[in-house]
Parts: sequence; structure tokens; C-alpha cells
Amino acid sequence: MQKIIPVESQQELQSLFGLHDQNIRTIEKEFRVKITLRGEHLKISGTSGNIKKATSLIEYILDASRSGQSEVGRTDLLYLINNFQKKKSVSSIEAQNLSMRRLSGTKQVGPKTKGQHGYVEAIKKYDVVFGIGPAGTGKTYLAMFCAVEALKKQEVRRIILTRPAIEAGESLGFLPGDMYEKISPYLRPLYDALYDMMEASAIEKYLETGIIEVAPLAYMRGRTLNDAFIILDEAQNCTVEQMKMFLTRLGFDSKAVITGDITQSDLPDGQPLGLLQAQEILKGIEGIKFVYFSGADVVRHALVQKIIEAYDKVNRNK
Repeated sequence: MQKIIPVESQQELQSLFGLHDQNIRTIEKEFRVKITLRGEHLKISGTSGNIKKATSLIEYILDASRSGQSEVGRTDLLYLINNFQKKKSVSSIEAQNLSMRRLSGTKQVGPKTKGQHGYVEAIKKYDVVFGIGPAGTGKTYLAMFCAVEALKKQEVRRIILTRPAIEAGESLGFLPGDMYEKISPYLRPLYDALYDMMEASAIEKYLETGIIEVAPLAYMRGRTLNDAFIILDEAQNCTVEQMKMFLTRLGFDSKAVITGDITQSDLPDGQPLGLLQAQEILKGIEGIKFVYFSGADVVRHALVQKIIEAYDKVNRNK
């Protein structure tokens, strides 16, 4: 069986085929179809069911290109394939964001999965949001995305990024350099996300003037953080006392996002997790929202999702 789809422009073909035809080869592999270009038409060959699914996806991508959206990246393509394989529709909100807003001009960022969209919407709506789930679900990255947007829209005057510095087998006291050089490896993921979303020159200026501050959690003690977007990363490594300390730093016109993976704590055995206690005692408080991610929200290598699901299965059977 075959299906013919007309193509209106070279730009549509570039959006559909991707760099070195990677997109079209992925579609062929995932839907088990053969796609060939014949002049101004695409010919799709395969079984009836597979052709129907592949056609729906291809027509969606072509429509997106015609509406002015940018080329579909590999992560977005895999997300779309997963939805069309399961015969799920893509909501209008998700469709708008699949083009991904550009903050740096070099890298596209923004929510990709249904869970990520819910997370971003929660951050916009609530003053305190907990993002809990496995690695690769974009908890910290999307929180940074929202923080940069809020700063650019002048909804806040500064961004504060923090995380606990847990010593993993090597004492900070024996590492070379001053305190900031000692803690730099712990804060590197926050810097990496930041540099994906802003120009380096702007970041350096903001760091110098204090508009953006990156510091270990211990430096938050005794402060009141007004008119700020505050992100606490790796919160599963917070003690009960540290979590309470952080949450009580929140000042007027501020927003806090706390991210963590309860299954990946580096705290000594037997020490209560501040994130776990916060989850138990803060639920139901107006203005606080807990968002939970699953393996379906992983946007790293496709194998990461399968690895997480395998570990979750073992943990459930214990």
C-alpha cells in the first residue's frame, strides 16, 4: 500500500527530513515504512496501519512548518513519534511549544512532554513549586527557563540558584583553591543550564552585579530573599533543617522552585531527607504545588527512560 503527500516548498522538506535526513530515517525506522521523494510529492510505502500513523505525523510536521515554526529537533521528533504511535493527539499548548522558544539564539529550550508542560504552568501559577522525579526530566533546566523568562519580563529583579554541597568521598577542605573554587563543581550544572539560555556576556554582567547569584545552600542562612526567582537544585540532599531554612527565606514578590529525586540522595544512611518530609507536611497548603515526573518525561537518550523504568520495577517488587 502507498500514500502520496504533496510538499509545497524546500523549507518544508528541510524541516521534515532534518540534518543529513536523520528525521526521515527515524520516522521510517519507528513506523516501519519506506519514504521516498518524487518531485514535489512524498511517497510512503508499508502496511495500512503504519502508513496511517506515519502520514499523520508527517502532515503534522508539514503543517507546523507552514505556520512558521522552526525545524523539529530530534528530541521533539521522538516525543511526537511516541504520541502518534500510541494514537494520542498533541494538544494546542504542546503544539505551540514544540517549536520551542529561543532564548539564546543558538539553542532551543522549553517544555517538551505533557509532564513538563504541567510543570511550567505550575511555576507560573504558584509561588512555591516542588519538581520531583528522575534524572533527565528537565526539572532544573525548565525551572531555569522560567527564571530567565521572569527576569527578562521584569517580573523579578534577580535570580538566585543554589544547591547543597554534599561531599561525595572527598572533603572540601582538601580540595585546592578558595571556597568558591571548592564548591564550583557542585554548582556546574546550574551554570551549564544558564549558559544555554543567555549570552555569556550578559551572564557575566549579571553575576558581577548580583542580578544572578549562584551559591551553595549554606550561604542562604539568615537572608530574606525579596523580588527574586529562587531555584534549589538537588533538594534530595537537603537535611530537614536545611529544607526548613531554605523555605523560610522566601520574601515578598518572590518565587521558589525546589527540584530533586528522592531515590538519589547522597545523605548518610539513616539521616531524614528534608525533601521527603516537606512532601509529607506541606501538601495541601495553598500556594504550594508538587509536580511529579515519570520516565515518560525523560528527554535524554531513549535508553535512559528504559533504564529508569527497569529500576522502578525492581523497587516496586522489593
